[in-house]
Amino acid sequence: MASTGDAFLDEQIALVGADRGRLMDVLRAVQTRYGHVSDASASAIAAGLGMHVGDVIDALSFYAFFSRVPAGRFQIRLSRTPISRIHGADAVAHAFCQALGIAMGETSPDGLVTLNWTSDIGMADQEPAALVDDVVVTALTPEVVPAILAALRAAIDASTGIPSPGNRVPLPHARVHPNVIQAGPLLSRAARRGDGIRAALLLPPEQVVARIAAARLRGRGGAGFPTALKWRLCRNGPDGERHIICNADEGEPGTFKDRVLLSDFADLVFDGMTIAGYALGAPSGVMYLRAEYAWMLPALHDVLAARRRLGLLGGAICGHDAFGFEIRIQSGAGAYICGEESALIESLEGKRGAPRDRPPFPTEHGYRDRPTAVNNVETLACVARIMENGPETFAALGTRESTGTKLMSLSGDCPHPGLYEVPFGITLNGLLDLAGAPDAGFVQVGGPSGRSVAPKDFGRRLAYEDLSTGGSIMIFGPDRDVLDIVLQFAEFFADESCGWCTPCRVGTALLRDQMAHVAAGRATLRDIGALESLAGTVARTSRCGLGQTAPNPILSTMRDFPERYEARLHAADFVSKIDLVAAQRESAALQGRHPVEELF
Repeated sequence: MASTGDAFLDEQIALVGADRGRLMDVLRAVQTRYGHVSDASASAIAAGLGMHVGDVIDALSFYAFFSRVPAGRFQIRLSRTPISRIHGADAVAHAFCQALGIAMGETSPDGLVTLNWTSDIGMADQEPAALVDDVVVTALTPEVVPAILAALRAAIDASTGIPSPGNRVPLPHARVHPNVIQAGPLLSRAARRGDGIRAALLLPPEQVVARIAAARLRGRGGAGFPTALKWRLCRNGPDGERHIICNADEGEPGTFKDRVLLSDFADLVFDGMTIAGYALGAPSGVMYLRAEYAWMLPALHDVLAARRRLGLLGGAICGHDAFGFEIRIQSGAGAYICGEESALIESLEGKRGAPRDRPPFPTEHGYRDRPTAVNNVETLACVARIMENGPETFAALGTRESTGTKLMSLSGDCPHPGLYEVPFGITLNGLLDLAGAPDAGFVQVGGPSGRSVAPKDFGRRLAYEDLSTGGSIMIFGPDRDVLDIVLQFAEFFADESCGWCTPCRVGTALLRDQMAHVAAGRATLRDIGALESLAGTVARTSRCGLGQTAPNPILSTMRDFPERYEARLHAADFVSKIDLVAAQRESAALQGRHPVEELF
């Protein structure tokens, strides 16, 4: 391997074997060390990995956690969601801006901090929350802001002007509570390492798949695809190497179930990955961990190391000479779209996380063009329990089409936010009673890509055959502004669109702008009709699930809360989407001439 002329870069490239598919690892290492990835570093990385520099910059510019220009010594990313704003995120942001003398998106004059908003960071039950580099701070208030900034300043080495090497800054409020409010069969006891693996190894691989089929396990990410069918498709794919990927890119706002599984039940998830590897004939697996969960990495690597010592990873697992398996963790870099399985695979291969055209599906041509099964964190935990306790025990709970239990992440206007394990089929009313929120005004089921549910439908069941959800349950009180929350969801999708297809790139921006028009009370009845038509077009013509589901909050609230839209309508037949007086205010001030009011 030719030297890049940068010893640190040479070391990082050597660590990944100069594999261009490991570009994300190298970029993350450079970003962490230098605070950005310069054009010179991008060129050197391209040379070291044998890539075109344009491909490096293409990936570099796609992910929110990479920067091409120098930033502050610390990056503070404050979570901005409807839930965080309910609990005071705007006041916390104002306190940071006041204390640093900057606006959001800027770097403090002393170069200490770059301050940004970010999407959900998996702490909906402990908002307002923020990431300070990779450290999570939760339950923030304006009063704690000075103490956080003082701790950051104290961590700077006076002689070098940079944080002391290896010094993990002790920050106030740097704590994450598991918040398991109600446990069921999945979470009731600490996992005994390897129980599920030992049960699986007593069977031939096809019988392991048969047990998963008998349990009627469906994917827990929200789509509900039958797990055994996905595994069979993968097994029946082209001959040669197969891959198992654990999708830990839990980016749907409002959900945090994977956070709890990975922080408190990691062995259960790794058991599930190993069982999947045995069933599929895969020699290794990859866990794709969202960048917002990088704080878990040291603990997860410790768990993997312990499993190697116990013979649960590596060669001859549990003494089974014919089966070896390894697990690698790949960190993401901040892109909601990478929760979609084909975008995740693109990211794993060192590219921008753009969804692939399908077919072919990943079970035929997936990671590195080999048959690949992508499973959710919770799904793999269920796999381990099914092998431990038997498919009959698992299938005895839930409904006919939705067996087992489901982890629900409850947040918002309720006295007991946290994680609830409940059988599939529970009504929304039942879940709200558990959380102490029987008088909710409406509930967003499944995050922004799900649907808004009005009180008249609180008797519906949470199950794939009725209200399907990956686990995000956002509760809003009767006094909340439905249209303002829908607007926030529209802003989220416009920000997170990967931009690959026009219907999504342009459509989500138009949905945001038109929804803002409605929320501001400037829309006419004709505008509402146009908004509904646009929402339908975006849903039908977008390339992947992001664009297809982005209109859901608008369409479902139009259907269930028509009175909220009607109350905000403007009586005129036409209202300009542009405030002409405001638009001309700056130029009028510069020229000293003002528009004639009668014209407007």
